[in-house]
Amino acid sequence: MRVTIDRFEGNFAVVELDNKETVNMPKVLVPKGAKEGDIIDITINEAITRERRQKMESKMKDLWRKS
Repeated sequence: MRVTIDRFEGNFAVVELDNKETVNMPKVLVPKGAKEGDIIDITINEAITRERRQKMESKMKDLWRKS
């Protein structure tokens, strides 16, 4: 998904979606240095997601073994 920064208001960046709808995005989620008109790609990092899932599954298995 791509969003375009329309403007900044307070603690939010107002971003435009592909369907032309605008939504507020917390500034803390906007890359540093981004400005009006910049396009932000929002993607799922499948490799890191898979790695974290495996770590959590391992921790859960360890927890159940100890009980």
